[in-house]
Amino acid sequence: MRGFETDFFQDKKKKIIIISLVVLLVVVSFYSFKSIQYADRLLPKTKVNSINVGGLTINQANKKIKTKFSEAPFAIRLDNTSWRNIKRSDLGWQKDHVKELAGIKQQQNPFAWGLHFFTGSQHQLSSTYDQAQVDQLVEGLGMEILQKNTTRIPTKNATIEWKKDNFVIVPEKQGTTIDVAAAQKALRKNLENGKNSLNAENYYAQPILTKKDSGLRKRKAEMNQLAKLEAVYTISGKQVKISTDELRNWLTINEQKEISLNQDEVTAYLTKLNEEYNTKNNPTQFSSTRRGNVAVPVGIYSWSIDIPAEVKALSAQILEGQNFSRVPLVESDVPNVQTNIGNTYVEVDLQNQYMWYYKDGKVNFETDIVSGKPSTPTPPGINYVTSKSTDQVLRGLNDDGSKYASPVRYWMPIDKTGVGIHDSDWQYAYGGDLWLYRGSHGCINTPPAKMDELYPMLEVGTPVLVF
Repeated sequence: MRGFETDFFQDKKKKIIIISLVVLLVVVSFYSFKSIQYADRLLPKTKVNSINVGGLTINQANKKIKTKFSEAPFAIRLDNTSWRNIKRSDLGWQKDHVKELAGIKQQQNPFAWGLHFFTGSQHQLSSTYDQAQVDQLVEGLGMEILQKNTTRIPTKNATIEWKKDNFVIVPEKQGTTIDVAAAQKALRKNLENGKNSLNAENYYAQPILTKKDSGLRKRKAEMNQLAKLEAVYTISGKQVKISTDELRNWLTINEQKEISLNQDEVTAYLTKLNEEYNTKNNPTQFSSTRRGNVAVPVGIYSWSIDIPAEVKALSAQILEGQNFSRVPLVESDVPNVQTNIGNTYVEVDLQNQYMWYYKDGKVNFETDIVSGKPSTPTPPGINYVTSKSTDQVLRGLNDDGSKYASPVRYWMPIDKTGVGIHDSDWQYAYGGDLWLYRGSHGCINTPPAKMDELYPMLEVGTPVLVF
């Protein structure tokens, strides 16, 4: 009985072994058969540009890709609606991928088809389009986005603004405008990579500067310092302070976190300053020796602020961050003109018929004079000694039209009309009201002995105030 049982189990064991071998043989045969099949086909779950070409020959795969690419539409969405649906063939797509597919096939092991069935593989092939047509599509999208952006909320960078009594950082704000360049770049990339769509809404313009930017915080501190500078103009003998309100209105910052000054605002300020103080249009307030403060009319010693040059110079000095006092850059026909008369000048008081020469604030010379008679009065104004010469003959016309010729030893013209300072040996006295009936043709008649003193000490370019 025991022998019978032993034989039974041995037979059963043999059958199991035989069946297992048969199954293994079938599996190996099937796997080998499939491996032979995949010798000229792409392995299962092989995807090219998201298209499943597993199990296909190279030519079959190429045909499938070409069909999918050429006929499948490429959708572009804008404002959450369809803007364009385009066939790739309409863009001149015509790439043949046989060579690239052969390269993929060469890298695959046919006997690995089983493992590949579970892992799969992804491949990206380049696509060839008519570049002119693609460029036209990309440009059209850009123009359409620009048009749409006009009604959208713009994205704002974090910036620095004045609030109450100092500069603060105003946080960035995400808008709904679309970044044209980013959308256009994505369109080209999606076409190239075989994707089927582009949603322009995914490319909102992003803020470049945020409130957490360390450079922005640093610039805020710098701008607060600049707004509190002591900035003063010395002009026409006055001190003109640039207020904190002016400074903070001028200060600005760009996307590169560079502090600058609003050139239009600075120009407007200097234009106003020039209108008030320039001496080409405005009389000059002058503290005279005998008559107190007087307004001296415009003469040839005049200037106006060189606004473009001063805008640049003032902006640069403010950005240096140091307190300063400056004289504006000016333009004038007068060499080395100054914005104020200073302490060295000639004062001609027509009312008192008297002349002084101040050198460094002290009287170096003074004398009675005879100015122009009522019919040819000496013109008031701020002028200057334009030249010096000796032994000249002054020529002109008398009131009756006759000519005169008056030799003088010293001649110093002060304007462009022929008026000057000179000796006059024909005058028997000076000062008082002699000018009413023995006055000159407009020149400042000076005693000869006094001219001997004045001529050597008076330099060309010295301002002459006549009033």
